Amino acid sequence: MSVASVSCANLVHWSHWSQFGCFPWLAALECGHSKSPGERPALQILVCCFQQFVVVVPALASAPFGMPATAFWIYVCALLLFIIGLIKIFAELPQEHGVDKIMPFGRLFFAIPMAVFGSEHFTDTANIATLVPSWIPAHTFWVYLVGLAFLCAALSIAVLVQARLAAALVGMTLLIFVFVMDVPAVVEDPRNRFFWALALRELAFSGGAFAFAMSPWSTRLRQPSPAQPNAAGAAFPRFFVGIPSLFYGVEHLLHPAYAPGVPLQKLTPEWIPGRIFLSYFVGVILIVAGVCLLVNKKTRVAATSLGLTILLTLLWIYLPMLLRAPTDLVALNYFFDTLLFCGAILLLANASDEKTAVARI
Repeated sequence: MSVASVSCANLVHWSHWSQFGCFPWLAALECGHSKSPGERPALQILVCCFQQFVVVVPALASAPFGMPATAFWIYVCALLLFIIGLIKIFAELPQEHGVDKIMPFGRLFFAIPMAVFGSEHFTDTANIATLVPSWIPAHTFWVYLVGLAFLCAALSIAVLVQARLAAALVGMTLLIFVFVMDVPAVVEDPRNRFFWALALRELAFSGGAFAFAMSPWSTRLRQPSPAQPNAAGAAFPRFFVGIPSLFYGVEHLLHPAYAPGVPLQKLTPEWIPGRIFLSYFVGVILIVAGVCLLVNKKTRVAATSLGLTILLTLLWIYLPMLLRAPTDLVALNYFFDTLLFCGAILLLANASDEKTAVARI
């Protein structure tokens, strides 16, 4: 599902089942025939056939595995991107030393969730279409288009083929989500801290994508681009990640019972050992790293430390939750959502080369 779609889906949609039983996304097959004089029945038939193809084929493919099509294709996309990205990364690891060996994985941690959320646009189309603002026409069309774009961008970033362009387009798309979907929700209910968390989350994802697009690491040859961004332009990714980090850190200290990372409405299960301690620990790291990013001091160390902390959180909290319920869409989305946050931070860390980042704003 789109990253913005996961925002609302984590809060509303995953707990609801439609009249189509365990596959609510089959509602996409409802192709009503409008009587408007300007519409063409032939075009409607083609659209309906396309919808049936992209929905029924995943359902048939997943049937032998006994799991919903959405979960099945999440695992398929994640596994394929993991294998493809890992093959590419193995060739890069000898060039990295020490803790910097984690840096190429930031690209993979970012690409895998993008592919996962892209796949959900084709398997949970009806639910995602309801999240598109009402003033935008052709909801289903945009759901499919964004899903296809996320899949292509994920592959592009993983293998470093037109990765800079792909990352820039992803960053702009996520930024559009912030202003079109998240900001209106915040304006409507400014006291809802979860709406703020969702808006800032998309902003952080966008910052990671822009940081990667602006860095020389987004090309195969890892050569500096002829047109390097100025200091002001390079500061935006830091702000896009630093501001959410600072906000999230405070939220962790005020509400330690909620699952750490991106502070949404998920409580950390009581069977997770050290859950309160980890929440406080992650909160402190988020605040310290956020301040460093905002004042542009030790940005690479701060972002790397924060990325590793979120990765620890993923392994400590979200992986056990996923293993306990491997086909649960809520657990799947929280897992890959946190992985995407980790990837965005590591992309910023890799773009923050201390040797060249001498400009201050």
